[in-house]
Amino acid sequence: MKKHLMILALASMLATSASAETVGVSMALFDDNFLTVLRNGMTDYAKTQKDVVLQIEDAQNDVGKQLSQVQNFVASGVDAIIVNPVDTDATVAISQVADAAGIPLIYVNRQPVNVDQLSEKQAFVASDEKESGTLQTKEVCRILKEAGKTEAKAVVMMGELSNQAARMRTQDIKDVIATPECSFIKIVEEQTANWSRTQGADLMTNWLSAGAQFDAVIANNDEMAIGAIQSLKASGKDMKSVIVSGIDATQDALAAMAAGDLDVTVFQNAAGQGKGAVDAALKVARGEKIEKKGYVPFELVTPANLKDYQAKN
Repeated sequence: MKKHLMILALASMLATSASAETVGVSMALFDDNFLTVLRNGMTDYAKTQKDVVLQIEDAQNDVGKQLSQVQNFVASGVDAIIVNPVDTDATVAISQVADAAGIPLIYVNRQPVNVDQLSEKQAFVASDEKESGTLQTKEVCRILKEAGKTEAKAVVMMGELSNQAARMRTQDIKDVIATPECSFIKIVEEQTANWSRTQGADLMTNWLSAGAQFDAVIANNDEMAIGAIQSLKASGKDMKSVIVSGIDATQDALAAMAAGDLDVTVFQNAAGQGKGAVDAALKVARGEKIEKKGYVPFELVTPANLKDYQAKN
């Protein structure tokens, strides 16, 4: 009898294991504050779902490694794949690999270059980048106007140029500055710091050493903005004399805002995107229809509503 019960228990365990849905996840980079929140959002949501297993891999910012990870997911027979692209221009090959295998593919956070050609089992979950740099720059413009500026100079820190978000956020800045309301702002320096705090600090140090004069720093993300703040403070710059803005509303950014150093950021709901990506992957794997593009709204964060976002983190 005992032997019979043990066999039944083992059979039950094997059946449960066999029925579990596995989602392969390739993240562009583990060592990134925002992407860590995104990854945790996926993990936390998966834990609330019965028999769902995430297999998460770090592409370490290597396009070839990411493609190899996707190929391995296909070979291991996962039920769905989620990709946070290393290079948004390199997504066509990834889409083709998943499509050929008939495995659902969800891109998250970074828009693939082929977003409008995604197949029936493919989709994109993120926030609409047209909102991010637009909200950011309009607020910078408002603050400068409120300070009585009729002419203002800005420096722009860009993310990785291979990344669609960096290109879009930078274009948002230029579009806002091109409007009559904000045309008094002139971009005097524009360079990439690759989303990095260290590179943001180095870039700002170079600008200051070259004698650059500016009233505002408009960075494509918070990490670069924080790097700029570190360099500005190290040089003895009065932080009240310059407007510093970023995007993402990370914990470190909110702390910088609370300290009076960061003036503007834009909340990008990383956890919400993670949840949305896993949810979309599971729905497609189960044969359900979803929207090709799922957007989680951006939200402007200033000292006036800072407490609301500190509570979220």
